[in-house]
Amino acid sequence: MKVIIIGGFLGSGKTTTLRNLGKHLIDKGHKIAIIVNEVGEVGVDGETISSSGLVTKELTSGCICCSLKISMEFTLQTIIEDYEPDVVIIEPTGIAFPLQIKEHIELMDLGEVSFAPVVSIVDASRFGVEWEQIPRFIENQIKESEIVCINKIDLVDSEAIATSTQMVLKINPDAIVVEFSAKNADEKFERFMDLLTGESEIRQEREDLNSMEVSGVGAYAGEYSIKSEAMHPDNVTTMMVHILMDIRDKVKQINPYFIGHVKISFKFKDGLVKGSLTSSEGEPVVEILDEKGDGEEHLKFLSAVTKVQKEELVEIVDECIQDILEKECIFFEKISFQVHDKPNLITLDI
Repeated sequence: MKVIIIGGFLGSGKTTTLRNLGKHLIDKGHKIAIIVNEVGEVGVDGETISSSGLVTKELTSGCICCSLKISMEFTLQTIIEDYEPDVVIIEPTGIAFPLQIKEHIELMDLGEVSFAPVVSIVDASRFGVEWEQIPRFIENQIKESEIVCINKIDLVDSEAIATSTQMVLKINPDAIVVEFSAKNADEKFERFMDLLTGESEIRQEREDLNSMEVSGVGAYAGEYSIKSEAMHPDNVTTMMVHILMDIRDKVKQINPYFIGHVKISFKFKDGLVKGSLTSSEGEPVVEILDEKGDGEEHLKFLSAVTKVQKEELVEIVDECIQDILEKECIFFEKISFQVHDKPNLITLDI
């Protein structure tokens, strides 16, 4: 079994990369499974990835390189026993150090396991701001990577791409740097997938850092049950844009230069829509993932941004979501979560 670990800061494009990589591997005849780690009590990405027909398991309520080591081992063992994949892709939370995850897996008794080169993804459209906001964290992530992907090159000019590549190589001269747009899955993305056929050789003697502390990120996740009349995906898309813009504007009052990731998935009777925001200067990105739906209704969200206290983030996110739902006359109820000592494992059936 081969393990592929794809890291990168919040909002860098890990999930889009993973979805396209997963489809590519399936087309090549591989049997794959995906582990998605999100820092809040609620997972958003697992549902959106599963909508593409991929087998997904979520780990929530912490970071798998820090507080969820036992959950990760339990999840890997379960996947191997129940599904027998030949490739497992791990998407850690955006505030994880991928090399630490690799080292933890190497210590597990999982049989014959090999590793693809350790990957980190960088968002070319905001790399300079990331460096200003969280330099120590970004430096550690890049130093611990064998392949660094400069993503979202479709959003910037050639000078910004070159600057990002130069910064990466200054931090880690040994890294293989690949520039692409994961969204477009172009020829450069194909080169990245070819590089993953190699074997990881990275070994480092270094301090075992707590990535959540180093990142300086405030995080808040949750879920609302909702009841609505028939809704069109276009109407839901408009709602998502308004929610994300309101959150952005209120968070900017605390940190005008924040980066991170605010993700919302809105599942209604007739479909599934996902919205995303990655910085104070960015615009909301909303996509319709399912135009049929299965009758279920809920809204899940995950917010994680730099230099904002959790208490402030909780107030902002809940207020913005609830205001829009009330304006649209959608009945909602906040779902409460309890913290358990047992490993948190959510299986998504497809």
